[in-house]
Amino acid sequence: MNDWHPDLSRSSSPRYMAIADLIEMDLRSGHLVAGDRLPPQRELAKRLNVDFTTVARGYVEAQKRGLVDSHVGRGTFVTGAAVRQHQDLGADYAPDPRRASVVDFSMNLPPEPDDLELIARMREGMSAVAASLIPLLRYQGFGGSVVDKEAAAAWLGRRGLTPSQERFFVTPGAHPALLAIFGLLAKPGETVLSEIITYPGMRSIAAQLRLNLAGLPMDGDGIRPDALAAACERLKPKALYLNPTLQNPTTLTIPAGRREEIAAVARKYHLPIVEDDAYGFIPQEGPAPIAATAPDLTWHIGGLAKCLGAGLRLAYVVAPDTRAVWPFVSAMRANNVMASPLNMALATRWIEDGTADAILRFIRAEAGARQQMVAAVLPAGSYRADPISFNIWLPLTNGWTRSTFGSHMHSAGIGVVASDAFTVEGAAPEAVRVCLGGPIARQKLQGALEFMAHALEGPPEMAASFF
Repeated sequence: MNDWHPDLSRSSSPRYMAIADLIEMDLRSGHLVAGDRLPPQRELAKRLNVDFTTVARGYVEAQKRGLVDSHVGRGTFVTGAAVRQHQDLGADYAPDPRRASVVDFSMNLPPEPDDLELIARMREGMSAVAASLIPLLRYQGFGGSVVDKEAAAAWLGRRGLTPSQERFFVTPGAHPALLAIFGLLAKPGETVLSEIITYPGMRSIAAQLRLNLAGLPMDGDGIRPDALAAACERLKPKALYLNPTLQNPTTLTIPAGRREEIAAVARKYHLPIVEDDAYGFIPQEGPAPIAATAPDLTWHIGGLAKCLGAGLRLAYVVAPDTRAVWPFVSAMRANNVMASPLNMALATRWIEDGTADAILRFIRAEAGARQQMVAAVLPAGSYRADPISFNIWLPLTNGWTRSTFGSHMHSAGIGVVASDAFTVEGAAPEAVRVCLGGPIARQKLQGALEFMAHALEGPPEMAASFF
């Protein structure tokens, strides 16, 4: 196959990665087969009108992916080991292309599992659940079956929470749970508090319920207790919303001492706390939830979107006391009827057989590796991140605005969201959230990060796109 002449326009990656991408594409299509000898690097560079080093890096990248082997004096030969390994899982391993391309880059996505053994294990869980398919298609009572609640209790117990079963529920995602909780706690026109830079979903919920959302100033440990107390005196708020671990978007985690101070102020003013613990399971040794410090004040929401998969649309909700249970159940049933029994059964199976732990370990490790990639290309101190967060919070300099930077990064294949989406009040800072997860593979993420770093070195007019 010395006449192999790939079309680099078929890949949006940087050129050296595009060469590896095209080797993989042509292996899958049959245009290349195991044993084929690729053109010598200098010859291919001449054909493609690129530098020799670009082709050399492309061949190295292909070797890392298990697509080729290089032998001094003999050349580079196609092996296709990685492609065959995928095929060994069966022809049905390849996702339906109509579904595989669906992704919402405005969301903060965890890295997607690409470990073949883990994926096979996840699929085994789905096959096991399919044995109960017919009963899982029935209407069921709200809040989860006994077996689902037992799995939820085991999962929540890892965060130090041990509520009685009548106080917690399996719900169809954190967002509907938040909508129901704030609908109970506040009436239209009343005030609820949050971080001044906060989760966009909370802003949407407040707008839908016609609540006044007031943002609290933050320091390096989260919202300031003195500012919380002052807001309680001045605004008479009905609730406080917090995303206290790996906060979206700043990646800040409120330390244990500050959590206790916040709980003390809330207790003084009889202020309910709504704890959105979306990322609480990601750190291996993170601070205990606020619900463990002030269970009688706190609505705790342990979502599964960031630690297992957003498509499950499940969250475990703990009510502060039994008096709150029936109004919450009524509100959730009116809006959602129930969480999907199919999704509950799959999550329960994964928790029981250890697959959930394996997914969580993968996400932690992959998020850590991606943060190391960021640290290698961006100057220290130029962004905010946690070593295992899925995103970075990036203040913009050199004349970049959030709109021009978002437009510049549009074709890079990663989610960049302007600060406007997160700002509760006042002028939005010139900053963006950059998501490192989702369907983008490491090698493509590396190219996107290099593209971003190159742009940030100077003003927008000096940035040259190499995608």
